[in-house]
Amino acid sequence: MVAAVPDVRVGHWTGDGTGVTVVVLPEGTVGSCEVRGGAPATRETALLDPTKMVQAVDAVVLAGGSAFGLAAADGVTRALAELGRGFPTVMGPVPIVPAAALYDLVEAAGVVPGPDDGRAALDDALAEPAVADVRGAVGAGTGARVGKWRGLEYSMAGGLGMASRTDGALVIGALAVVNALGDVTDDDGSVLAGSTAPEGSPPFPDVAPFDAGNTTLVVLVTNARASKLDCHLLAQSAHDGFARALHPVHTRHDGDIAFAFATGEVDAGIDHLRWLATEVTAAAVRDAVA
Repeated sequence: MVAAVPDVRVGHWTGDGTGVTVVVLPEGTVGSCEVRGGAPATRETALLDPTKMVQAVDAVVLAGGSAFGLAAADGVTRALAELGRGFPTVMGPVPIVPAAALYDLVEAAGVVPGPDDGRAALDDALAEPAVADVRGAVGAGTGARVGKWRGLEYSMAGGLGMASRTDGALVIGALAVVNALGDVTDDDGSVLAGSTAPEGSPPFPDVAPFDAGNTTLVVLVTNARASKLDCHLLAQSAHDGFARALHPVHTRHDGDIAFAFATGEVDAGIDHLRWLATEVTAAAVRDAVA
């Protein structure tokens, strides 16, 4: 899980059919991201481009509520500023808090997370003792569903999953919120969770499956030393993990995004990290429906 990386904290606010998940990163953590889905709902992702100035990221917010749910990041940003976290400016620190949202408005009957809910998820992340090892219908994964590509009526519950890998002192972890249009699949192609449509049912029968919205969100964190460009490459490899565990994947109706962060404690080769990133992302996606 992401919280297996030292000093990384994870917290959730879980509402009725929707929720918020916050990953709080150690100071100085470097990060980037890559969007491959055709329908993302995001905030501050442009800042994570390797060519942009800011290097360090304070936290990342995942939320339900589609674009409305991005407001949850406001509460996290203000709370972190009160704690003195953020990019230094003459008017005080400005926390760097990228965010991404999934569409769960059908499950939540129009209820959307707001700033207070983001702050509640942050409080949960910072609480003692830490309780990060929760999965399924929690936080941003509360209203998630998978297997909508053969008809929404044949879909089933998705959720939030986590996985980690260690190699000596090196740790890499992933948190996935899986609200995919496609099915979650195992390495042999068998379906772990997905469409329950009768055999022979046509794919993409009409526009109805897309009315529910679809997105898989992944936060990948390692304790390795890595540049912002390296983190961008890790995010690319995380998407390879998407392709191993989801089918179909990265459709124009999905908002798929992978964030990748490095806390800078351990030396590791980037190709070794990219291999691990693919493996741990696929495991986290599958864990969401375990």
